[in-house]
Amino acid sequence: MMIWEIIKTIILGIVEGITEWLPISSTGHLILVGEFLKLDKSEEFKEMFDVVIQLGAIMAVVVIFWKKLWPFGKKDNQHPLNKSPFGQMIKTDIFMMWFKVLVACIPAAVVGFLFDDWIDEHFYNPWTVAIALIVFGIAFIFVENANKGKKAKINTIAELTFNAALIIGAFQLIAAVFPGTSRSGATIVGALLIGVSRTVAAEFTFYLAIPVMFGASLLKLVKFGFDFTGSELAVLIVGMAVAFLVSIFVIKFLMDYIKKHDFKIFGWYRIVLGILVLIYFGVKTVIK
Repeated sequence: MMIWEIIKTIILGIVEGITEWLPISSTGHLILVGEFLKLDKSEEFKEMFDVVIQLGAIMAVVVIFWKKLWPFGKKDNQHPLNKSPFGQMIKTDIFMMWFKVLVACIPAAVVGFLFDDWIDEHFYNPWTVAIALIVFGIAFIFVENANKGKKAKINTIAELTFNAALIIGAFQLIAAVFPGTSRSGATIVGALLIGVSRTVAAEFTFYLAIPVMFGASLLKLVKFGFDFTGSELAVLIVGMAVAFLVSIFVIKFLMDYIKKHDFKIFGWYRIVLGILVLIYFGVKTVIK
């Protein structure tokens, strides 16, 4: 039985690693896949697992973008704080990037901390997920059509203002409230609307995921209580490890893909998936 649980966990880790970074909603896919591959664990554990497995995916961002994320070091420091030995170790451009990330995280952090249980109770269901998939799928297509032929106003992370970061954070809040929106999908749509290039929109979205998902995972772990059985701990570690490995490839694929293509294909995929989710759970409800 444990081997079968590990196999199911590997499949869920693959789904998480793919869907966390493509703007197609990891939550929506985990809910759908979870209908057919149910872990033999408590509901409390499964609720925690769906969030904490994302830590593996987040670590892939840290590994891939380490040089752009670590704000200390004399080597290749083009924007030192000053000429003192200590100042030459401070990368001010990366610190500024982190300040922007923190500003963008404020809306989701406040709402998530205050209303996490209420949101789970009222919105964590297939119907909300399906509607969010379809609505933001349409949004992707609309935004890409509206931006066709236009040059991006913001082409580097350094050009992002704090106001722009806050606007992107407001879109991230939508994803925090409505499962199925896709955190990456919502922030990318928000970034595109204010003239951010696709590459910068995707990259900033990856950076935003680090504090958001660490915070969300810590909150879920605290609520769960850290009281794992050996089987539960094994399932969680395997899920995170698989999500990490798959994410490495998916992030690199996405960054290469958007250099030559827009996001409309993901919009159409979301719409089709949302309709399938509505049909599946609609039929399931009728049969019951």
